[in-house]
Amino acid sequence: MRALTNADLEAYLNEELAVEEASSIEEQIREQPELKERLLEILGRRDAGVHSLGEIWRRHRVTCPTRPQLQQYLLGVLPSEEEIKYITFHLEEIGCRICSANLADLVKASEESEQAADQQQQTTRRRKYFKSSVGGLRRD
Repeated sequence: MRALTNADLEAYLNEELAVEEASSIEEQIREQPELKERLLEILGRRDAGVHSLGEIWRRHRVTCPTRPQLQQYLLGVLPSEEEIKYITFHLEEIGCRICSANLADLVKASEESEQAADQQQQTTRRRKYFKSSVGGLRRD
């Protein structure tokens, strides 16, 4: 196992790590009491209002794509290849849980929207079919 940096521990505290990496860090914390001390130091610094530039950067998610950018990524209509590569890198290599959750939410909303549109089309089709066949019914 590699040595953990304060940035790793801060990301762990902010729940910004991929599940596998967070599990690995939890295991290391259980095995190494000095890591618990470092976590307490980080939390103490936060409570005292001392923040590093990197911590502010991560907390405000400066590197995360916006939700509209993720939607464009999902639809394949991003304006540049660089943006596509960056978002792919951000989701797959960095493993940003917040952006992955946003993307999953957008996929779910898209699927629900498609289902609603399909149901609407079926209802419209039935109504038109019924209206077109009403005149063909015999009156007794």
